[in-house]
Order: sequence, then C-alpha cells, then structure tokens
Amino acid sequence: MKLYTYFRSSAAYRVRIALNLKGLEYEPAFVHLAKGAHNGAEFAAINPVRLLPALDEGGHLLTQSIAIMEYMDEMHPVPALLPGTSLDRARVRALSLLVACEIHPLNNLRALKYLNGVLKVTEEQKNAWYRHWVEDGLARFEAMLGDGRSGRFCHGDTPSMADCCLVPQVANGKRFDCDFSHVPRVMRIWEACNELPAFQRAAPAAQPDAE
Repeated sequence: MKLYTYFRSSAAYRVRIALNLKGLEYEPAFVHLAKGAHNGAEFAAINPVRLLPALDEGGHLLTQSIAIMEYMDEMHPVPALLPGTSLDRARVRALSLLVACEIHPLNNLRALKYLNGVLKVTEEQKNAWYRHWVEDGLARFEAMLGDGRSGRFCHGDTPSMADCCLVPQVANGKRFDCDFSHVPRVMRIWEACNELPAFQRAAPAAQPDAE
C-alpha cells in the first residue's frame, strides 16, 4: 500500500492512525499541501480530485479518509475500527462525521486560503474564524460523548474510527490556540489516545516530511 500524505493534513493523519492500529505496513508518498503540490500535474494524474489522503491499494486508488478507513475495516476486520452492533456503528460513524463533515471543512487549508486570499480577512480574523468553528464543533462532540457509551475512548474502551478523527482535530486546534476548557471528555480521550504507540507514530511531528 502507498499512502499519499502530508504531515499536517488532518485527514491523512486519521488514516495514518487507522493503518497503525491495524498493524498495516504502507509506503508514504509525501505531497506538500502548503506548497500546492496537490494541484500540480503529477499528483492530478494520480488523483484527479487533488485531495489528501489517497491510498493506492494494489493499483486501485482510494480517496476520502472515512471511505478509506471503512475499506480497511472490511478488508482487515481485526482490530475493528467500527464496533459490533448496528447501533454502535451508527454512533461511531456519527462522531466521526461530526469532525470530518461539520468541523474540518470549515477550517481546512483551502478554506483558510480563500479567507486570506480572496476575502482578504486579516490573519487575526482568520484565526478567530478557525477557533470559533473548532470550539463550537468540539462542544457538540462533547455533548455526544455524554450519552453513557463512551469509556476510555470515544466508544467504549477500544479505539475506533471516531478516535482516529478526533485526535487530529484537537491537534490542529492546539496549533491555533483553541480553548478546550469546555470539553473535558474530549481532552481526557485525547490524552488516552496519545498514550498509544499507534497514535504517537501517526502524529505530525513524527512524520519524515515534518518541517
């Protein structure tokens, strides 16, 4: 497997965690988002959508982090990223999608560059935008964690796809000095996850392309 990745891409970070949890070996191929390498002809020939992550699995290209993680769970079911019952799987998917669909799209590199480059907001305004949506979204995540089905991790006492999504979002939030005082469950889970080697090895600072 070859994973097209960038050390600061939170979507690629999710997949790195999942691959590590599964114990799957992969070859990293680095695409420098900040320098616009994803928009170049070379990467566009590989992935016409020009987004990270992308996973080459035996000549088949998989895109979108959630789809990639679900594929991995189907092909390599142990350890599971999605729990056993339909209701539990629905909860883990809902937590994962709250990050991937409600928080992250408002704050990814494309959105932030549009704020600066086209709308001409100041750096201070851009950072305020970022913090608002992360803090608001994680407050909603925190509320979902309060339904009695979380344990050491987002769902029970085993890391799931929800943890793979949550940890990169908190990591990015820390870079922008987000306030996490209102999300104690989130931060407790963040700390538990980062005690595990699978999460540590996937962290941005541990990547060969980290600047």
